[in-house]
Amino acid sequence: MQTEQVVPLALPRGRKVFCELCRAPATVRCGGCLVTFYCEPEHQNADWVSVHEKICQLLIPLRTALPFYDSEKKRQHGREQKISREKFLAELTHNVAQKFLFEGKHEDAIPAALHSLKFTISVYGLNSSEVVPAYLMLAEASLGLGHLSQAEEYLSQAQWSVLKTPQCSPTIQSKLHRNLGLLYAAKGNFEESLYHLANDIFHASCAFGTNDVSVSGGYFHMANVFFCQNRLDVADSLYTEVTEIWYNHFIRLVDHQFQSLLSPAEINVLPEEETTGDLLDESQQAEATQMLNAILEMREQASKPQPAKVAKVAFTLAMFHYLILDIPKAQELLKKTLRITVMSSVEGMEDYVHRLVKLIKSKPFFAK
Repeated sequence: MQTEQVVPLALPRGRKVFCELCRAPATVRCGGCLVTFYCEPEHQNADWVSVHEKICQLLIPLRTALPFYDSEKKRQHGREQKISREKFLAELTHNVAQKFLFEGKHEDAIPAALHSLKFTISVYGLNSSEVVPAYLMLAEASLGLGHLSQAEEYLSQAQWSVLKTPQCSPTIQSKLHRNLGLLYAAKGNFEESLYHLANDIFHASCAFGTNDVSVSGGYFHMANVFFCQNRLDVADSLYTEVTEIWYNHFIRLVDHQFQSLLSPAEINVLPEEETTGDLLDESQQAEATQMLNAILEMREQASKPQPAKVAKVAFTLAMFHYLILDIPKAQELLKKTLRITVMSSVEGMEDYVHRLVKLIKSKPFFAK
């Protein structure tokens, strides 16, 4: 990483430069692009680790003076080029921030999300619905770091943009209400949290259907709130609902693969993406991992054993790891499922367990 101290007298008279991350007066600039400034080396390093390394050279044409155009047609072309570059960078930085969030790296996500917000505002305007995803990422990262007041500020901005654009999609509204639900849960305002999580479920159901995996997150976080209130029966039923949604989703996918296994002529017809990448996107994989592992841990530690429920969530996780081709983990969870079902005479999953055993045997053994 290259750095260069900013010499005040070297700047044009009256020109001020500000930190890329916090907008404080800058004293350091990137020695690579020479168009990005920071208040201190720590902020420069944070930006570099997050996203600047990927976009350093791409910023130069956006932050240097435009050439003189001798015709309106050329000026229009220049403006279109600038917008095209900003759209590309808005999407790139959004994807980088989202990946950090999936990995639980909340601090690293913030600089990339800030870039995404700035580029999106430049292209679409401050009050457009397009800025909402960036605000939501910043809020999620702030919640993950325990910065509740900062998260609340970002969510207020997102809520304002949604109110200004009534045509905002149910998907965005679902994500907004989920983050608001998590914010109020973190503040201990459980009734307000439940209100927003119920809205999350409603909007997700409108967008994807009532039994889609996208709805499961609202149920899961609602269950956590009820658990914190010691309303254990309600929490238990919601955790069961989450497990059931994922169980049915994975059963359908596993059954599809099992049917192709029975018909060898069809095996080569199915593209590889349909057995891996098309099943779950990164967001769904992260959610499945978080929710199902938390439910399994809670089930196993419950004071009153419920072997059927433990077996079901363990088998659901076994299917999940099989589908993402983590075969060793799938085998481990399948053994746990078989052990519970045999010891506790759990019934109802025998056929599906048998199918997964056959599918795992058909795959090469390798570590993910």
